[in-house]
Amino acid sequence: MQKTEELAEEAEAAVAVPAAPERVPARGWPAFWPLLLAAAVLAGPALLLLGRWMDVPAMQAWRTVCLAITVQALPFLLLGTALSGAINAFVPATAFSRALPRNPALAVPVAGVAGVVLPGCECASVPVANSLIRRGVTPAAAFAFLLSAPAVNPVVLTATAVAFPSSPLMVLARLLASLATAAVMGWLWLWLGREEWLRPTVRHTGHRPGHSRWREFRLGFQHDFLHAGGFLVVGAMAAATFNVAVPRSVLDVFSGSTWLSVLFLAGLAVVLAVCSEADAFVAASLTGFSPVARLAFMVVGPMVDLKLIALQAGTFGRAFAVRFSTATTVVAVACSALIGGALL
Repeated sequence: MQKTEELAEEAEAAVAVPAAPERVPARGWPAFWPLLLAAAVLAGPALLLLGRWMDVPAMQAWRTVCLAITVQALPFLLLGTALSGAINAFVPATAFSRALPRNPALAVPVAGVAGVVLPGCECASVPVANSLIRRGVTPAAAFAFLLSAPAVNPVVLTATAVAFPSSPLMVLARLLASLATAAVMGWLWLWLGREEWLRPTVRHTGHRPGHSRWREFRLGFQHDFLHAGGFLVVGAMAAATFNVAVPRSVLDVFSGSTWLSVLFLAGLAVVLAVCSEADAFVAASLTGFSPVARLAFMVVGPMVDLKLIALQAGTFGRAFAVRFSTATTVVAVACSALIGGALL
């Protein structure tokens, strides 16, 4: 009986109607097809209009100034970041503390002068100063080195000489004003600085045991060059915009006054945040301003700008960054005005 039921079920399965195949939804246009269509249709007219707009005489002048500043500054930026990466990877951090006098008041100018022979950009100076403090160097000397190294190293001075070929005194004025600012700020910290303003974090700089020095050099050079190169391009674009877009009558309001021009370019240096290896070419392009004002641009820029304030706040604390940046700006402007007025 059971066998008969099994045979009946097999017969029913044999004559059963096969199930309808699963329907596959038809492929239609993607949901974002209007964007693709718009890009395909508008790309040509947009390029045509952009090409015509770039052919306007004002835009041609803007493009020429921007490219000239970038091309002139790029070799110095490349050399400066390469030397900075090599020092970070191959020079022991203890070499700095051994070379400084034990007397803090004497260590400040020595650390400032050390920046003349130790090239590096301002982006690298903050972690280096933090490392020096953690290795026992007095904070005043570390801050003097932090301010002087990106402003008076051989690459920066050479770039300044190339940017101002007819004004060799500009190189001397930049050297003296930057060293004076670094020394004054170091002594001010010895006199007025407080430990509660300074909160150094544990951050590594230099070679780490067990790691490849060449790999550290490559990574450091790559980071510094790409980071500083971006600010170079932005600074060149901003300088070209000022030369082309800003009416002459507006610039005359600032350039016609000695003090207003100095203060204006000092504030511009803080906002533009141009790399120290390239700021001389930006300053040289601002031909409507006095030599003293352009000197203030080159002295203030490597010591105080928006990216440096952010780096200092993240490394040493917000209380330190606000006080130190404000005081540095005032001292740098004063030193630029005094030394520039005497030499330029």
